[in-house]
Amino acid sequence: MHRFLIILFLFISFNVYAQSKRVYTTQRITQEQEPKIDGLLNDAIWQKGDWAGNFTQREPIDGAPATQKTFFKVFFTDNYIYVAVKAMDTQADSIDSRLVRRDKQEGDMIGVHFDSYHDLRTSFSFMVNAAGVKSDVLFSNNGDETDKNWNPIWMVKTTKDDKGWYAEIKIPLSQLRFSKKNNKVWGFNVARFIYRKQELSFWNPIPLTSSGFVYSYGELHGISELKPKRILEIAPYGSLGVQTSEKEEGNPYATGSKMLYGLGLDGKIGITNDFVLDFTINPDFGQVEADPSQVNLTAFEVYQREQRPFFIEGGNILNFKITPGNHDGARDNLFYSRRIGRIPQYYPDISDSEYVDFPMTTKILGALKITGKTRNGLSVGVMESVTREEKASISKLGDERKESVEPLTNYFVARVQQDINKGNTIIGAEVNTTHRSINSKQLLFLPKEAYSGGLDFAQYWSERRYFLKFTFVGSHISGDSLSMIDRQTASQHYYQRPDADYLRLDSSITHLSGHGGNFSLGKNVETGWNYGINLSWRSPGLSLNDVGYMRNADKIVQSANVEYKITQPRLFYRNINLGLVVWQGWDFGGNPTFSGGFASAELQFKNQWTLELNSDADFNMHDNFKLRGGPSFYEPGKINIRANIETNETKKFYMDFGFRQSWGEFGYYRKNAWDAGFTYRPIDALSVAFHPNVYATRDDLQYVGEVSYKGNPRYILGQIDQMTLVFRFYVNFNLTPDLTIQYFGSPFISSGSYTNFKMVDQPSANAYADRTHTYSNQQISFNTATDSYEIDENQDGTTDYAFENPDFNFKQFQSNLVIRWEFTPGSMVYLVWSQNKTNYDGLGTFDFSHDMDQLFSTIPTNVFMLKLSYRFY
Repeated sequence: MHRFLIILFLFISFNVYAQSKRVYTTQRITQEQEPKIDGLLNDAIWQKGDWAGNFTQREPIDGAPATQKTFFKVFFTDNYIYVAVKAMDTQADSIDSRLVRRDKQEGDMIGVHFDSYHDLRTSFSFMVNAAGVKSDVLFSNNGDETDKNWNPIWMVKTTKDDKGWYAEIKIPLSQLRFSKKNNKVWGFNVARFIYRKQELSFWNPIPLTSSGFVYSYGELHGISELKPKRILEIAPYGSLGVQTSEKEEGNPYATGSKMLYGLGLDGKIGITNDFVLDFTINPDFGQVEADPSQVNLTAFEVYQREQRPFFIEGGNILNFKITPGNHDGARDNLFYSRRIGRIPQYYPDISDSEYVDFPMTTKILGALKITGKTRNGLSVGVMESVTREEKASISKLGDERKESVEPLTNYFVARVQQDINKGNTIIGAEVNTTHRSINSKQLLFLPKEAYSGGLDFAQYWSERRYFLKFTFVGSHISGDSLSMIDRQTASQHYYQRPDADYLRLDSSITHLSGHGGNFSLGKNVETGWNYGINLSWRSPGLSLNDVGYMRNADKIVQSANVEYKITQPRLFYRNINLGLVVWQGWDFGGNPTFSGGFASAELQFKNQWTLELNSDADFNMHDNFKLRGGPSFYEPGKINIRANIETNETKKFYMDFGFRQSWGEFGYYRKNAWDAGFTYRPIDALSVAFHPNVYATRDDLQYVGEVSYKGNPRYILGQIDQMTLVFRFYVNFNLTPDLTIQYFGSPFISSGSYTNFKMVDQPSANAYADRTHTYSNQQISFNTATDSYEIDENQDGTTDYAFENPDFNFKQFQSNLVIRWEFTPGSMVYLVWSQNKTNYDGLGTFDFSHDMDQLFSTIPTNVFMLKLSYRFY
């Protein structure tokens, strides 16, 4: 069957689709002819030549003429590109001119896109809405990857009258990348989006039948004799603030307040025509939102999205995703920037009479990136970063000592990719290293050296509709034997599993190696049929988490998918998307671990409401990680269904509502989840949003812990009844396109009550009832003095073992108020107020009124900060 599929794909690949490209020929103008950027388009230069137009829809009616006329002109000098766009509208009073934050992309918009490398993969895109709000995006990999945090310096003004709206744009050539040679033709396109109609049109059509985005651009001619501009941008910053928190008697580190201050520098230097160096010294991320609140009851590390500007901008260049998709395993990556500046990995062992001042982040001393692409299609990205040794201060009766909690660490990441045959063939590689200077014995559990790397290959056919992709990665870590024991027994590996006869926990080794990869073959377009097959693996010894991210190793997964998209509006709908995925997994011992499938349907109606339905099922779940180092546990199957409906987001008020329900075989699992969103925009400058979420879960097989009895392990499970409530509030007020006020606040409550404790008896038994033994009332009792459960397994009147009461009630409120003013292009003032309230107790009951009272009566930690950054260029 697999051989037949390969032959079929190769046969289809020879059906080449040729799409003609439109050409726009620009002209050079003199300095005296340069227009004033005011949006009026009344300068003499705009009266010269003809306006280009005749846009074609991509959405909602692929291939149809745009419903409103759009015209543009392009001129250039040695230093700038000038673009004027006329967005005519027969219903000018319906033009959506909403004020939002930069890069928000709401309202009526136009976009000017330059593939200045002319590699058919990379696009520097400058967009603006009718209110004059900028949005700039760096597209790579033919539009599959986007960097919305690329913030070039450019100027734009917009105006509006009863015939439409107009944009006048000035782009410094220093913000584009292009070669001195072979720069006579650039890829080029102009786009328009009419918000009320959700209509997207392009000057050079990009049909939904095409695969990718940049590949289908038109061409910009007439730009000969341009010299690439060397970039030199320096942005020093200074910040001053104060932190207030609860004062604790006797604790010298909790005095109620402390001053915060910082000085640093960001910069961008053009090394050559093709490569740019970005650097930061002592970066400050005080204006960044806190990570969302959550309670993690799994064995695995939670993946957190990057929010720090230095690591977001250009992050796509260093990205090396191993497996495609949106599932948990698809997050695995050779580079996970959250490792840099992480919370220290060791916490001191202290007595009751000691106090600790523990650093919550590791200070980044400096970091630099070199990125670029040559005219021959070679992309290069290099990042170097150093974090300092962090020490915790420990006070006891007035005496203070310091203890190292994170070593001085160097991180290095290097990525290269080479385009061949106009980007239809791409080969690449990445090499990463982590070096730690470990001088304290308590840190010997960390590897001293970690190396990882990978190779990737992609081949596209038939205008990139069909693809074959392959990745291979490997890792090697070394250090003290304590670090190898820690890594082997960590949740990503669990070498100590007693039934894994193909693994051996070795306490004497000083290094560990592994490999992984992925193979994909399929078709990918925006309309019609898509399909593919995928094979992914992670060997038991693969270890990426020193500078990368890997959820877990020791797995082989195969999947197949088919999808059908209807994109032409008919009857009552605008588009329909139907999908089906099936999967199956094994461990490296050849044991089946899971199988299942996923079916989905998405329908957008002509009134721009959207309905989503999907369901997935997991079967034969032999979970090697359930008992966290114990034997594989045969977990019953599970079915999930989800439904979500969204109203028309172009209206002043819109909402969405979602529901999820899950059932487990034998009734062992049940989950109900409701989430909703309500957004109201009373005026163009103000939006208010409220998102409540409620999750109610009952799991009879929640892991509690491991205890020892007569030299043998006992794995304890329990029935958890968990209730989680999350509210998220957003307020965005935009005084001008460059002056914005944003507020975010989120109360979070999660409680878990455990009952019906049981020990694992025969974890792989065919009969569900034989897998565990529930403790009888004669075997289990609760000791209120120690807040623990005591087990008399033999019912002889003595306690055989005990475990702590796992009940919890966690409450947290996080908020962030940011006033942001870009007083000149690239230069910012931030005024920030962030607040955190955290309350925890061991009561598993959920009482909304009582919990909210407790949460908001908690003394908060407040941070007030002013930051000024000025960019010289």
